[in-house]
Parts: sequence; structure tokens; C-alpha cells
Amino acid sequence: MRTFSKIFSLCLFLVTSQAAISFSGETDTLETKVVLLGTGNPNATPDRLGPATAIVVGGNVYLVDFGVGVTRAVQAAKEAGIEALSQENLTIAFLTHIHSDHTLGLADLINTPWVLGREEPLKVYGPKGVEDLVNHTLLAYQGDIKLRAEGTQPSNNTGWKAEVFEIKPGIVFEDELVTVTAFEVCHGQIKPSFGFRFETPDKVIVISGDTTYCPGLIEAAKGADILVHEVYSEAGFEALPEDWKIYHRAHHTSASDLARIANEVRPTLLVLSHLIQWDGLPYELILEEIKKGYDGEVAFGNDGDVY
Repeated sequence: MRTFSKIFSLCLFLVTSQAAISFSGETDTLETKVVLLGTGNPNATPDRLGPATAIVVGGNVYLVDFGVGVTRAVQAAKEAGIEALSQENLTIAFLTHIHSDHTLGLADLINTPWVLGREEPLKVYGPKGVEDLVNHTLLAYQGDIKLRAEGTQPSNNTGWKAEVFEIKPGIVFEDELVTVTAFEVCHGQIKPSFGFRFETPDKVIVISGDTTYCPGLIEAAKGADILVHEVYSEAGFEALPEDWKIYHRAHHTSASDLARIANEVRPTLLVLSHLIQWDGLPYELILEEIKKGYDGEVAFGNDGDVY
């Protein structure tokens, strides 16, 4: 992992807080980079943005999920030296599932890059329901889009548009640099929920999405150089009311279950993201809990880390 520390001010809905972002300062090559733009969850933690990960291959950018603050994190990465992560390059996005913490940045992703010069329509690949999500977001902002497109502000009339692809398991996207395969994961009653496998010229990257221990994910992640996986702390879990315990058991992955998954997959690097901790306990406890059952390489993911 290579990092470059940077502090940036968040957008209006987080104006009272700051988030530490650490990005690689190296210039882009064909080497695949995984950039953790946001490692948070529905909890409004001020130092973790909403779930979002960028796979960068050469000059191409592929987003997975678009939580709160996504375009601000992208801008911080660009200013730190990852040139491909520019607003006009935010044209391809994959959505794991339709939960608010993974989608609250959609309006931002549609509008901000367009205002800053993107001309190509945004392409969104995701589960059933994502078309309604995109169409209703565009409807909500039609007044703003009309004013910017037809007013005196310099603009184009294409960059605000979106093309939506509701996907099924299997190969969902291919270009000259990447093949993306979607696979179903086990996220309680949220069906379908997907993880994604990215095969690039030099790496295999797997993003778990939100899931419990899931045989389908284990199979899809075999041979991964980097597995980015969600996790919750067992120490924090024990203090929860029973109704929340029932929910998390059915929807998310405990640290010990992630150790089981990692032992079956044996990725070159396991990266922890979508970290769930409670009751003021330190996030680092999660890493300790995993290492009790897994002896492979593990990285504790923070917003802005680059692998």
C-alpha cells in the first residue's frame, strides 16, 4: 500500500467535519490501483465517507458504489497525483445493491462531473431497481439541469445523462483493459445483491459488496490479488440489542467469518472496508479479531488508501 496524506473539506452536508484522505502521489501507469474513496456505512461517522471504491487501470476509472462524498474524494485523489481520477473520467459505475449508504452520492455523481466538464453520459450497472433510482434522481434535478443547460453557464447537453444496465450474474462489462463479472452475494433479504470481480492486465480485484459468509463469493474470489471485503467487529456486536444482532447476522460479515472466508480464498491481500464498529470501540479491534483466525496479509482500510 502506498499513501499520501491529505485533508479536504467535505461538501455541504458534512460541512462541520473533515476527513483524512491519503493517496498515492505517483503518476498513473497501466498498473492497476484500488482506491478506497469511502469505507463507511450508514452510521454518520465524520472520518469515513459513504462506500465507494475506484479501480484505476491506466487512464480508465471504474467506480464500485457511490456513497456520500464520492466526487470530493475523487478530487482529492486527483490533486494528490492520481491523474486518471478526474471528474470527466467518472463515466462508468457499478452498484452492488440498492441501500442508501451505497447510493446517496448518485446525484453528486450525475451532476458534479457534468458541471465540471464531463461530456460523456454516465453508465451505471447494477441490480434490478437501479433504473428507477437513476430516473427518479434525474427527475428530481431536472430544474437544475435545465437552468444549467439552457442558461448562460457554459455547459454541454450530454454529460448529465445516464445509461442504465440492470444486470444478472455473469460478465457484465468488458473493454480493452478490464473484464467485470458480477456474482450474487448473501445480504439478507436484499436481493439481488452483487459483488464484482475485475480482471485487468496485471491483477484480479474482487469487491465483496455487503454480504455474510457466502459460498458464491468464495468461489468468485479464488485467485484474487486483492479482496476488498466488508466486516463488523465482534466485540461491538456483543453489546447490541437482540434485534440489531439478528439484523447484522443476516446481512453482514463478522470478523471471525471473514477469517474463514480469507482462509478459503487466500488472496494475496485482504483489504477491510465498510467497517462496522459500535459503542466507541476502536476500529483497529476488527483487525485483531481477524488475525486470530487468519495469518495472511491484511490491510485495515481507511478513506483514501491506495493499493
